[in-house]
Amino acid sequence: MAMNLRIREDQQEALKLRAEQEGRSMHAIVLQAIDRYLEVEADRESVRRLGAKYAVRHADLLRRLGE
Repeated sequence: MAMNLRIREDQQEALKLRAEQEGRSMHAIVLQAIDRYLEVEADRESVRRLGAKYAVRHADLLRRLGE
């Protein structure tokens, strides 16, 4: 899928510099950033779900620890 990505001029310059330093394309760096973002957010969602699950399961213990 193709898409247009509009970024600020300072972002473009920083991305271009980073790409040159790493010997990679700006495209490759952006794809890696997207992959990392998606992975981190998936992990956060898993932690939220597990936290909610165990908070319910151990509500009495958590209440007693808070006293």
